[in-house]
Amino acid sequence: MSAVISVSDEQKYDVLVGCNWRDELSARASERTRCAIVTTESMKIALGNIEAGDCEFLYCIIPDGEEGKSPDVLLRLWNWFAAAGFARTDLVVGIGGGAITDIAGFAAATYLRGIDWIAIPTSVAGSVDAAIGGKTGANLDYGKNLVGSFHSPRAVLIDHSWFATLSDRDFAAGLAEVIKCGFIRDAQILQLIRSKDLQSLRSDEALVLELIKRAVQVKADVVSGDFKESFDREILNYGHTFGHAVEKHAKYSMRHGECVAIGMAFIAHLQSELGLITDEVRDLHLSILTGINLPITYSAGDWPELRALMSMDKKSRGNSLRFVTITEIGKTDRIADVAQGHLVSAYEKVCT
Repeated sequence: MSAVISVSDEQKYDVLVGCNWRDELSARASERTRCAIVTTESMKIALGNIEAGDCEFLYCIIPDGEEGKSPDVLLRLWNWFAAAGFARTDLVVGIGGGAITDIAGFAAATYLRGIDWIAIPTSVAGSVDAAIGGKTGANLDYGKNLVGSFHSPRAVLIDHSWFATLSDRDFAAGLAEVIKCGFIRDAQILQLIRSKDLQSLRSDEALVLELIKRAVQVKADVVSGDFKESFDREILNYGHTFGHAVEKHAKYSMRHGECVAIGMAFIAHLQSELGLITDEVRDLHLSILTGINLPITYSAGDWPELRALMSMDKKSRGNSLRFVTITEIGKTDRIADVAQGHLVSAYEKVCT
């Protein structure tokens, strides 16, 4: 049931899906002198003792979620590495959700101008999205991931036993990124999910692994062809333009995947408004998302604020707001300079 999926961007590395993270980390850390484990307090307790030959492990405990992705935390990590005498031959390991692997990778990318790191995601979203592709980053007061670096991990170790520890809410939120991969590249993902509710999906371990493998393969294929997001990699941001704005507007009180789900609902309505997709495809977005308990509306919406936040999106060019779209399931495009009336119409359908 396990799989090895290779990514080739600035360097070639493997994503191990369905592995035993402890065994794999031990094998990779045993030849290192020092290894920094970047994680949270609660996760450190769950990890227990980690051993790998004569490697010395340093635990760097940071806040959970987006609170841990701040410049202050980044500075703290740099100082911890320096105090421990980290050299370029040492290793950084991020164990946790996407926010943890984002900041761990960024610290590794920038300390000594780059040292090796490994991602061990413990969430669904982290496994299929954040940990893969070498995008690392931190948040600023003005928005999410506004600073960062492209720095590929040496390996991504996905142990699906972590998923059993997730709440239904967190598990469903992670599936938003899987569903996104279905709309932009792999229609079979949608076929596998569309007839399932959340509980029947969670209870089917083989199905969960199949969905993870397919989403990882989509991400691997895309980033292997466009590591630094010159164009093609933008498709991985389907639904994220509005989704990131909602996430920031909600002050990160919502799960990332919940915001992406709302973002996909918004782009589905916008594309339907513009005649880019059929009503059937629009409704498929909404039914699949609600079928696994993901939100498709945002009651706290404020259009002027959300529109301003969307302008910070990294796909923007000058004052031009751009969106990733689909022409049909599995085929993507871009639109820009959408008329205000169409944007407001889509907004009104998701922000009631």
